[in-house]
Amino acid sequence: MRRAADLLTGDLFEVPAPRAALPGALDVGLALRHLLSNLLKASPLSRYQVAARMSELTGSDITKNQLDAWTAESREAWRFPLEYLPAFESAVETHDVTAWLADLRGARLSVGREALEAQLGRITRMRDDLARQERALKKLLGEGES
Repeated sequence: MRRAADLLTGDLFEVPAPRAALPGALDVGLALRHLLSNLLKASPLSRYQVAARMSELTGSDITKNQLDAWTAESREAWRFPLEYLPAFESAVETHDVTAWLADLRGARLSVGREALEAQLGRITRMRDDLARQERALKKLLGEGES
């Protein structure tokens, strides 16, 4: 039995690479609109509920009509404000936009336990590197010889 390809989960060993710094390479407006729209569709909340939750979280009045404008291909003049991103992701319970932005820049987002495990891995590598350096210095000093 063949499994369907998972297009959202990156390969564990794939190294993220930033987009080329070429003119137009980071024109991501349409892709962002699609991502926001897809996240709204996947949310169990209505757009009214998402707007209300974002309003509550930001203290600003955000409407369903604004969400519609920010996600409509035809409303190019309407841009999603970056300052609302944390409230949007919180309202729809995702980190997908932040992860997508990180990927654009050649980074990978780690959240919760994954972030702690990554930090533990860095500490382990540092400890191992320090142990190698210690052994090399002891050898140079003649402390490792009998």
